[in-house]
Amino acid sequence: MKVKILKSYLYAFVWIVVLVAADQFTKWLAVVNLKNQDSFILIPDIFELQYLENRGAAFGMFQGKQFLFTIGAVFVSFVILFFYRKIPSGKRFFPLKFCAVLICAGAIGNMIDRIFLNYVIDFFYFSLIDFPIFNVADCYVVIACFLFAILILFIYKDDELSSFSLKFDR
Repeated sequence: MKVKILKSYLYAFVWIVVLVAADQFTKWLAVVNLKNQDSFILIPDIFELQYLENRGAAFGMFQGKQFLFTIGAVFVSFVILFFYRKIPSGKRFFPLKFCAVLICAGAIGNMIDRIFLNYVIDFFYFSLIDFPIFNVADCYVVIACFLFAILILFIYKDDELSSFSLKFDR
């Protein structure tokens, strides 16, 4: 049983490393190809690539609070790891583990930028709706949260999620 748990953590770790590497690679591409350049329009009036150094959080809030965001990312990663071990084994619960991996990878990807650059590199921009510019790590977190909501609301039954209870037996 412990081998199974260690194997699960190893798979999660490998996937987190792969996803963080993909995020960092796309950010490097953004620096090399987009920094100090005009936007690269992919779909006119809808979607473009535009370099931005984001010193805040989502929607540019809390500018310059990099230390706070870094602590938050570390905290989120530890909380996810705590709950990851509570996710039952088996194919049925793989989507929950996938969500956990995506959230950790997103948090770590942006945390790396904050630690080494003091800002996060963003480059995806939906001009059609004037949505804030974002990056691959942000996509991981949004996809995970959306999938998590669907799973909790429509897929898993209450009794299947009882292992996530924080209640302590007396």
